[in-house]
Amino acid sequence: MATKRKSQRKVLITGATGGLGVLLEERLGEDYDLVTQGRTPRNEHQEKTLITADLEDYAEVLGLMKGVDTVVHLAGAASPEAEWDAVLAANIVGLRHVLEASREAGVRRVVYASSNHAMGMYDRDGEWPVYPHQLPRPDSLYGVSKAFGETLGRYYHDKFGLEFIALRIGWMSDDPMSVDEDILHAMWLSENDCEHVVRRAIEAEVRFGLYYAISDNPNRRWDLTNTMLELGYRPHDSWTDRTREPEVVVEGGADVRESWPEGS
Repeated sequence: MATKRKSQRKVLITGATGGLGVLLEERLGEDYDLVTQGRTPRNEHQEKTLITADLEDYAEVLGLMKGVDTVVHLAGAASPEAEWDAVLAANIVGLRHVLEASREAGVRRVVYASSNHAMGMYDRDGEWPVYPHQLPRPDSLYGVSKAFGETLGRYYHDKFGLEFIALRIGWMSDDPMSVDEDILHAMWLSENDCEHVVRRAIEAEVRFGLYYAISDNPNRRWDLTNTMLELGYRPHDSWTDRTREPEVVVEGGADVRESWPEGS
């Protein structure tokens, strides 16, 4: 781990023990003074550095915020099949504690890991393209919690001036060909593009916004225009680069299975 410079932003990553959190800790550590929160350390480094604060305990959350410039909030129930009790505790109460503690501690910005599932009924019904300004249509209680989180973040921005950037993250995998499903290929987010979009969410001058975060997939159905213009994000990867098979073009987009979003 590189020596920290005094000029570095101090960035708190919640949920740092998930796949996305581990990736970002590894890739952002040289450029930011990182503080990480999670439940169970995933590697030797986290065994020494991870803070196991309970996000349902406001005092513990507030204790994480000392000197923090930006919170990258990844923690929460992460499955569209999560049940209400898990969603309520982790994704609603936990987020409210993070936002309130950020406000009280004078944190500049919260980067919120939202989800495509906040708009997933458009996907289920094949009502594409989907734009960030459209009304939320969650496809699950998990999606409901993400739509709630976006709205709560808007309130904290409008009421208290807390900067809030919501990234509607697609499907992140190191191998997009591990599944044979057009909609998941279309919303694939590569590890490199994930790192880039989070960096831009931390650094961009815009103070509030809802942004899709997916790679440069030719069959994507979700608008990246404001992500590119306002955050300066430039996706470089595409799932089609990982296969020798040509894309099968389906006008209007390939149908989504009736069981969506199960297993997504």
